[in-house]
Amino acid sequence: MFIIDTPKKPSFKEAALFWLKLGFIGFGGPAGQIAIMREYLVAKKKWLSDAKFMHALNYCMLLPGPEAQQLATYSGWLLHGTIGGLVAGILFVLPSMFILLALSLIYVTLGNIPLIHAMFDGLKPAVIAIIVTALMKISKKSLNSSIHISFALASFVAIFFFNIPFPLIVLGAIVIGFLVQKFSKHSTKDNSKSVAQAIDESSYYLNTETSLPHTKFKWVRASQQLLIGIVLWFLPLAVFYLLLSDFSFWRNLSIFFTKAAFVTFGGAYAVLPYVAQVSVEQFHWLTHLQMIDGLALGETTPGPLIMVLVFVGFMGGYNHFGGSLWLGSLALVVTTFYTFLPCFLFIFIGAPIVEQTQGNAKVKTVLGFVTAAVVGVLLNLTVYLFKTVVFPHSLSISQMEYVYMLWIILSFVALQRFKVNMIIWIGISAVFGLLHYFVF
Repeated sequence: MFIIDTPKKPSFKEAALFWLKLGFIGFGGPAGQIAIMREYLVAKKKWLSDAKFMHALNYCMLLPGPEAQQLATYSGWLLHGTIGGLVAGILFVLPSMFILLALSLIYVTLGNIPLIHAMFDGLKPAVIAIIVTALMKISKKSLNSSIHISFALASFVAIFFFNIPFPLIVLGAIVIGFLVQKFSKHSTKDNSKSVAQAIDESSYYLNTETSLPHTKFKWVRASQQLLIGIVLWFLPLAVFYLLLSDFSFWRNLSIFFTKAAFVTFGGAYAVLPYVAQVSVEQFHWLTHLQMIDGLALGETTPGPLIMVLVFVGFMGGYNHFGGSLWLGSLALVVTTFYTFLPCFLFIFIGAPIVEQTQGNAKVKTVLGFVTAAVVGVLLNLTVYLFKTVVFPHSLSISQMEYVYMLWIILSFVALQRFKVNMIIWIGISAVFGLLHYFVF
């Protein structure tokens, strides 16, 4: 007989402090942020089992919007209900919003900020090491058959070499998973868990066997949440109409970024061409060069890359109202609100439905292929970041950034071999970036 010391439910304060911390250290886009969450929630604290974590991630990957922010919201909701999801999702975004507000103000008043870029340049090699570590662990857990391994590799080839949009890859994963579970008796057979697997699941606070009252789907609650979302969407517009001049600007801003939130499938890079085209060429909120600068700021700050949209909103308000820092700042906050409001609704309304599929063998088979697709996408992001950091100019040994390559290796060894605290290493890497800037 095995006696398992199951972790207790984390206090609301403990969880909130992690979400706040994640908001400040969430560098490296969704891959880096998901890696940090998995390391803390699954490996370190054992609040969620790997299967629970990946089940939530699979759903978030199907949604428009930043999957890492939605995964944080989902995880917070699992742990502490609606208020937990709100706190997790808001704190994930809030630090990067304030950082980008400060950087935007500096941008329009002082110009370029090389020291900030230098510090964040030091973080990128560490983020690559974090992603590689997470990729290894997720692959070990989820790629449990040759067909899953093959599909993960096929997903990587599709997105890396042929630039096939991620939503199409996910759709392909769903179709293949459905066909496999339909025509393969082995795939849908409900095999009993091994003792080791049972021990692994029972050693987490929330696992695939956990059933919590607040995770049950209820039509009344879903209808109430949808109604609240609609009211929240119209409320700022009513305030703008009554209190501010030039209502058409605020109406365009609100509608445009709501649309952007609904079409952000496949990550921020998929929606940026649309945002650039409309904001630059149609609304004339900023120039092409300013759009590129905004992308650079978004790349070098924590939080989801979609936060580059708040810089666009800031510049829209700043330029439209004749260089007003106040109205530019207000536009940035409004952009954040309308970009992320749909994300919360997707989770609070959809997650209870997803939770009910946790034990469904057919759904597990389909989502197993979605997980394999996620592994392929994580590999693609890893290669993309590696090329950007180590070979920024061309894939040539003579063009290699040897210092950054060395820091990737040191980061991997520090995190994997010596188990250095991730947050401490991120701080060390920021200092490394500054030293590299001054020395080289």
